Amino acid sequence: MTSSSGARDGSRVYFLETFIHPFTNKAAYIPMLNIDGVNFKDETGRTVLLRGVNLSGDTKQPGRPDLPSHLSDDFYESADTCSFIGRPFPLDEADEHLLRLKSWGYNVVRYVITWEAVEHAGPGKYDEEFIDYTLQILKKCREHNMHVIMDPHQDVWSRFSGGSGAPFWTLLLAGLNARHFHVTEAALIHSESDDKHNFEKMIWSTNYHRLAAATMFTLFFAGRDFAPHANVNGMNIQDYLQTYFTNAMSHFAGRIVEAGLADDPVIGWETLNEPNLALISHENLGIIPKSQELRKGTVPTQFQAMLLGMGIPCTVDVYDFGGFGPKKTGVKTVDPKGLRAWLSPEEVAKADVKYGWKRDERWEMGTCLWAQHGVWDRTTNQLVKPQYFRYTPKGEEITTDSFLETYFREHFKVYAGGIRAEHRSAILFCQPPVMAPPPHFINTPEAVDRLVYTPHYYDGLTLMNRHWNPRFNVDVMGIMRGKYSSPVFAIRVGEKAVSRNCLKDQLNMIRREGLENMGPIPCFMSEIGIPYDMDACYAYKTGDFSSQLGAMDANHYALEGSGMNYTLWQYSPSNVHEWGDNWNREDLSLWSRDDMVDRETPATSISRKRRTESGLESPASTDSEGDSSDIALKKPLRSRFADDNEGYNDGARALRAFVRPAPIATAGTSCTWSFDLRARTFEFAFTADPTITAPTEIFFPELQFSEHARVEISSGRYEVDRERQVLNWWSEGGGEQRIRVVEAVGQAGNLRVKKRGGGGWCCPPCVVM
Repeated sequence: MTSSSGARDGSRVYFLETFIHPFTNKAAYIPMLNIDGVNFKDETGRTVLLRGVNLSGDTKQPGRPDLPSHLSDDFYESADTCSFIGRPFPLDEADEHLLRLKSWGYNVVRYVITWEAVEHAGPGKYDEEFIDYTLQILKKCREHNMHVIMDPHQDVWSRFSGGSGAPFWTLLLAGLNARHFHVTEAALIHSESDDKHNFEKMIWSTNYHRLAAATMFTLFFAGRDFAPHANVNGMNIQDYLQTYFTNAMSHFAGRIVEAGLADDPVIGWETLNEPNLALISHENLGIIPKSQELRKGTVPTQFQAMLLGMGIPCTVDVYDFGGFGPKKTGVKTVDPKGLRAWLSPEEVAKADVKYGWKRDERWEMGTCLWAQHGVWDRTTNQLVKPQYFRYTPKGEEITTDSFLETYFREHFKVYAGGIRAEHRSAILFCQPPVMAPPPHFINTPEAVDRLVYTPHYYDGLTLMNRHWNPRFNVDVMGIMRGKYSSPVFAIRVGEKAVSRNCLKDQLNMIRREGLENMGPIPCFMSEIGIPYDMDACYAYKTGDFSSQLGAMDANHYALEGSGMNYTLWQYSPSNVHEWGDNWNREDLSLWSRDDMVDRETPATSISRKRRTESGLESPASTDSEGDSSDIALKKPLRSRFADDNEGYNDGARALRAFVRPAPIATAGTSCTWSFDLRARTFEFAFTADPTITAPTEIFFPELQFSEHARVEISSGRYEVDRERQVLNWWSEGGGEQRIRVVEAVGQAGNLRVKKRGGGGWCCPPCVVM
């Protein structure tokens, strides 16, 4: 059931709708979010904290045929005919997954889609059935009171270059032969690997520095400058790619508007996920630049990558990634055996007929595009212009900063215009390249209204090494920004310095850069997360998830300490231990089918130790001796969010580290908050706005706090709505207001709580500070 009212503001029409929740039978209302300086605000003027998950990595690959990255059957053959319907989950599973996320306190999902999913059949041919399916999932998100941010996702350009994102036809457009990428190491492809179970984890990310992705990103952002011969249908390939990408996303946005889903639940659109400079600004194509910190496995120079792409053998360096970063371990000769990563003239002619392309006569097919533009000599195989991509045709030097101020900003203007042409009130989430400073938007034409800075951050040592060390880490952001005269000074030793301060300091630096370069706008960390398959999948063998708990807790402490809005990477409905997230052996999902308890029988198949250390049971409820033997529980821990008491926590991993209290709607301006997982203590302070009559709402997870929790407030009164897991606090007056909640020893995790009256009750140990 719904009821709606329209409000007109100039040429915009906003529909504010109230929904009856399908399980609690309570009204669930999503107002259109406004932006006020660095804060999101609701219709009452309260500051809103957006916290949620990416939904989901499953949408990187098609569902018909079902093609996780390790499968090769029909991989190339289905490129034009595949379908992404059924991603991220079947429609009949939507309620279960969304209720699970809602019960964990999340109010936003970053909804992952790919360009390929929309336009895989060819330029301008949109998969309307997939869009229809997505609209049905978005309606489900609205029913469950979830804000949605649309994310046009990519990794190393495309599935066919080892990642996700762009359609297969974009590679044909560039004259590339994806079937020969693996043998030429133009990209390392999981499905082409000889040993798919041992395909090296995170090796996919090195594809950014290999021929396929490096070429495509260079053409996408700067084809006019560096590939002026690459013209098709009267357009340079740069304009062709950007136009079709923008048109596809704009079309999708238009369909969302037509379906009445704009603003509620879809609050906005992110720019292209993790854009990359590729060859642009490269200092010397004949060497590995110092800035290329990502070195794992074979590491060819860009010139060697070009030679390999033409079937020419090369001896390249080999690296491993350890506790102190990349280290050279040897060399290896890569021999493509004469196969090329470029299509033959006959193959290009066939593609041109199929897709209706007419190419510039100067564009020679069957050979390296960069050799055609004089970068290297095909006769002598010598590098001729090692700094070809370092300078513009006008001779202006290109740096990361100048890339952002020119090529990136130009694309942002085109893309933002396309989205806003359809969804006028869309919030634009601007994402620069990973770990790069944001572009300068202050007092520029790109300084549009309703703009958000959207960085990504991962703890690199933990992610690359699949190991959490609570006593050692490195201030990577400080090194990248030239903060230290030597990397040695960036090392942090000691648990407090690492888990509490090192990560937090880096996130604060990221947020400050956003304020300095983009102005006083919100900061939204749209990707941050941890690997669950740490230490050779030790947790899956023993049930000991203590490393995952520690790493996830440290990441959340950093998020809280920097005051960021965020979406964790990720929630994967298809995650299993054998293949992780089913994409390049990554395993970052908060939830896994393989960690579920059999719902048909009592929970005898999982040990008390495993349930405790994975965050499924309160540590206080274990035997005093810490017994780790298999003790049968009467039933799995069940969330009370749904009326059937089924297990929405079932399958979660390191649950207690990410289901945390947080201020979700503050009657004023948020200042600081923190949650100490060990002490079960939540503290929050804010500057109150006495004109706001709505209460401050704090997510109050029953997993952390029982009815025995001690609540101290600076003024006013509060009430706990246990059904919604929300503490409502009506403070009095203005100025600073503070709240502190401490769980009573031995009580957290007891979910059998009786309500009083109309679904709310006031905790007995209430103290006014």
